[in-house]
Amino acid sequence: MSRYIDRVARLAGPTPLVRRLSAQSVLSAVGDGVFLTGSAVFFTQIVGLSAAQVGLGLTISGVATFALAVPLGTLSDRWGARRVWAVSSLVEALAYLAWLATSGMTSYVAVTIGLALLQTSSRAARNAYRIDVFPRQERVRSQAYFRAARNIGYTLGALLAGIALSTGDDQVIRAVPVLTAGLLLLNALLISRLPAVAHHHVDQPLVQAVEAGGTTSALRNRGYVAACVLDGILSTHQVLLNVVIPLWLVEETDAPRVLLAWLFGTNTVMAVLLQVAAARGIATVADSLRAERRGAAFFVLSCAIVLVTHDTTGWLTIVLVWVGHVTVTGAELLQSAGQWGLQSELSDASRRGEYQGVAQLGYTLGTVWAPAVYTYLAVTWGAVGWTLIAGVVVLAALGLHPAARAAERHLERTGAVV
Repeated sequence: MSRYIDRVARLAGPTPLVRRLSAQSVLSAVGDGVFLTGSAVFFTQIVGLSAAQVGLGLTISGVATFALAVPLGTLSDRWGARRVWAVSSLVEALAYLAWLATSGMTSYVAVTIGLALLQTSSRAARNAYRIDVFPRQERVRSQAYFRAARNIGYTLGALLAGIALSTGDDQVIRAVPVLTAGLLLLNALLISRLPAVAHHHVDQPLVQAVEAGGTTSALRNRGYVAACVLDGILSTHQVLLNVVIPLWLVEETDAPRVLLAWLFGTNTVMAVLLQVAAARGIATVADSLRAERRGAAFFVLSCAIVLVTHDTTGWLTIVLVWVGHVTVTGAELLQSAGQWGLQSELSDASRRGEYQGVAQLGYTLGTVWAPAVYTYLAVTWGAVGWTLIAGVVVLAALGLHPAARAAERHLERTGAVV
C-alpha cells in the first residue's frame, strides 16, 4: 500500500512543494469543472435566461477582463502574489453563492463580470507566484505537473456535474454553485498556507521593487506584447480541438458522432500522461522557441490530415480524424510548455504580475477571433480554408522568434531581473 502511495505521490510531482501545488490545482479544477459543465443548464433552467443572453453576458465579461487585465495583474506586484491569489480565490468562492440570488439579465451580467475579474486577478497572481517560487530550471517542468493535475480535476468536476444534471432535479442543480463555492473556499485556504516567494514579499510595495530595477511598464516592452499575441495565435489549437474538428466531423465527414467522445478522451489522457514529458528540458528562451516551433509543426500536420477526411469514407475517415486530433494535442502539449518558458524568461521579476496581465491581454487578442474565423474557413472553404489556417499558424511561429528576442533586449536595456 505504501509503495502505491509513493508512486501516486511521484506522479503528482518530484518535490513536496510541487505536490502541494498539484493538489491545489486538482481541487480548484474540480470546482471550476463542476460549474462549467453544469452552467448552461443552470443559467437556462434555474436563472431563466436564453442561450443568446448567456452568450451576451459572457461577451460583456470578456470585454471587461480585456480592459482590466493589466491593472489586475499589477495588484500582485503591490501586495504580493500569494496574498492576491488567496484573497481573489476566497472572494471568487463567495461570489459563486451569488448565483443563488440571480434572477434576470442584469444580475447575471453583474455576477459574470465580477467572477471574470476575480478569475483574471487570481490567474495573474497564481502564474506570478508559480514563476517566482521555483528556480528558473524547474519552472516549466513544474507547470507541466500543474497542467496535468488540472486536467484530472476538470474531468472529476465534469463527472460530478454530470451526476447532478442526470437527476433533472432543480434543487440538485442549485447545489452545483454551492459545491463549487465550498471547493474553492478550501482552495483559498490551501493557497494561504503556501510558502512565501522570493521576489514578492508582502511588505514590499511596488515602489521599492521599481527602485531595485525594472522601471519600465510591461506594456512598453513591445516585443513581449507581440510575443504574447503571437503565442495566443499558436494556442488556437484549442479552437481546433474543441470547436472546428468536432464541427467538421459532424458536418463534413461520414464518421460516427460517438467518435467525439473518443477524441476528447484521448486528448485528456495525453494531457495527463505526456505533458511533463513534453516540458522536459525547457529552461531558456531558445528551448521555449524550439518547443513552440515543434508545436506549430504538429498544428500544421493536423490541418493537413483532417482536410483530406472530407473525401474519405468508413474506417479510413475514423482513423484520420483521430490521428488529426492526436497531432493537434501534440501541438497543445508543446506550445503550452514553450509558452510557460517564454512567460517565465521574458518577464521582469519586479513586475511579474503586470507581465502576467499583459500575457492574458495578448492571449485574448491572439485567440478571440479564432472560433468564428477558423470555423468559417474550414467548413465553408474546405481544403483551402484548412490551408489558410495552417498558414496563419506558420506566420505566427515565424514572427514569435524576433518578438521574443526583442523582448529579451528590452529587459537587458532596462536592467530588469528575470
